[in-house]
Amino acid sequence: MIVKDSVPLILILLILIIIFYNIYQYLAILPAILLLFVLFFFRNPKRTIASDRKHILSPADGTILEVKELKENSYIKGEAIKISIFLSIFDVHINRSPIKGAITFTEYRPGKFLPAFKSHASDINERNTVGIENDCLKVLVHQITGFIARRIVCYMKKGDQLEQGQIFGLIKFGSCTEIIVPASVKVFAEEGQKVKGGLTVLGVLLDE
Repeated sequence: MIVKDSVPLILILLILIIIFYNIYQYLAILPAILLLFVLFFFRNPKRTIASDRKHILSPADGTILEVKELKENSYIKGEAIKISIFLSIFDVHINRSPIKGAITFTEYRPGKFLPAFKSHASDINERNTVGIENDCLKVLVHQITGFIARRIVCYMKKGDQLEQGQIFGLIKFGSCTEIIVPASVKVFAEEGQKVKGGLTVLGVLLDE
């Protein structure tokens, strides 16, 4: 399966392949290679999500760059833990909801396009933020652009309900996704760890 956002690009590349092939066969090689890359990049592998109200699932595929304690003042409003996940162009770029809940906060911030693996990219790059809440906790997810990534896609809006592991957006061509959870969550994530969106458990909500 592939995400629907790739369809216009696929059609353009198919048209170019036909045009170039009719001009000179070998000219069709370049758009054909680009087509294969687009199909690979926009893949949407089928995943079986094991829903658990105490589990916080990874919102993206990639490699954990940083696990950091901080104070979050805009949504969680208290002590929190930020987990930064770098997505290379070879990772699946779909974003999934880490918990079941309602979107009760959204924020878009324009910015720069520094490489997503830079530690300060979160502070100055273009970013879309989604806050998800249920009766147990609140979490924030940042979709952050990178040097190659130039478009953030979010399918959902404030007030929408999300199932745990449900797709809510993607970032095109290399990026970073961050999740911020309250300090009451016991975080298992470690720097350098490879994670899978909707499958890897990043932490567990402890009983009050």
